[in-house]
Amino acid sequence: MSTNSQQTTQAPDPVSFGEAFIYWLKLGFISFGGPAGQISMMHQELVEKRRWISEHRFLHALNYTMVLPGPEAQQLATYIGWLMHGVRGGIMAGVLFVLPSLFILIGLTWIYLAFGDVPAVEGILYGIKPAVTAIVVFAAYRIGSRALPNNVLRALAVLAFIAIFAFDIPFPYIVLMAGIIGYIGSHVAEHKFKAGGHHGSSKESYGAAIIDDDTPVPEHAKFKWSRLLVFAVVGFSIWATAMALLIINYGWQGTLTQMGIFFTKAALVTFGGAYAVLPYVYQGGVDQFGWLTGTQMIDGLALGETTPGPLIMVVSFVGFVGGWTKEVFGPDALLIAGAAGASIAALFTFLPSFLFILLGGPAVEATRGDVKFTAPLTGITAAVVGVVLNLAVFFAYHVLWPQGFDHAFEWFAAIIGAAAFIALFKYKTGIVKVIAASAVCGLVYSLIL
Repeated sequence: MSTNSQQTTQAPDPVSFGEAFIYWLKLGFISFGGPAGQISMMHQELVEKRRWISEHRFLHALNYTMVLPGPEAQQLATYIGWLMHGVRGGIMAGVLFVLPSLFILIGLTWIYLAFGDVPAVEGILYGIKPAVTAIVVFAAYRIGSRALPNNVLRALAVLAFIAIFAFDIPFPYIVLMAGIIGYIGSHVAEHKFKAGGHHGSSKESYGAAIIDDDTPVPEHAKFKWSRLLVFAVVGFSIWATAMALLIINYGWQGTLTQMGIFFTKAALVTFGGAYAVLPYVYQGGVDQFGWLTGTQMIDGLALGETTPGPLIMVVSFVGFVGGWTKEVFGPDALLIAGAAGASIAALFTFLPSFLFILLGGPAVEATRGDVKFTAPLTGITAAVVGVVLNLAVFFAYHVLWPQGFDHAFEWFAAIIGAAAFIALFKYKTGIVKVIAASAVCGLVYSLIL
């Protein structure tokens, strides 16, 4: 037997907590490309190269995170960290996945608000906005291609689009109704609501892994009611303490308090990833609370696409702009107000994600087989496609007719958007490259004019 064969049939040495820390920290700084890119990056590194976890166990964890509300890539990192090193490993992996992007986004948002009216910056944003619109359209296509395998689910997506576009029904109600339809559908036409749209099992093998297919569930990952209760109480206590401090210091109607409530709700309805939560964040942040404008929302998504970490970090942009706009600490402390808003948005958005893994992970490990509760989530994912498509329509309107249908059509923005979509769809160009090229086009166009 060759040396190479021996290496692949023998599992690697156990990974220390310190070694894992270095990997998760590095990943936090290089995790560009949205959830698909981040999941691919983790698969390549953890399954193929390092063999910390087998293909089957990786996909099993991914299937669980794909049907949870919240950012699936961050939850997958939390799950693997938890499986390898217990609660502290899960918290470490999840926090390091988002912390670098939080600091980077705070810095970029401050630059955007302080210097956004500089002509060069305006030109760059002019080019980026149609690219972001193309990215959202492509996201709707990508989600739809895996989540709408039959006409029943396609019809559900169309109904969701009509509900939010024509009737302005709030996103949580659409999620609720889609879940109910999925539940009923699983009893009436079960085959139409099978969760076949997510990553399935794979027979691919890259050699023996530390956590292999037949590796017993570690002690800390075994299901225990006492452990479930402790995590639930601790998690709720953290949330309640944070909310109590906000209410005591700023009152129930205070901007930061309302952010805490709003982003908690957002965290619980974000089925389908970051693109799915954007319509809800728009409805709340722009229409309900007036923390930012529709144009700023598009700019925020552009910044979120160009930074590492989960795309849902755009909530921190919304929180920063809201804290800045509402001057929560007075007109002389805008940067601190913005940073506070961004931090609160991140805390209340990601706290449930950790709880979902720590509470549900043991049950998932214990039932590596058929999961009955996926039918309602399949319905929700189908509805999410329609909601994301509505977001694309909204972005396209603001980008192509920034001052309304009565004013000029932005033909150059349309060209950039079309080129960006072709680059993404046909040539599989990376998101960061598409945004960079679009920014250059916008800058050159603004200088020529």
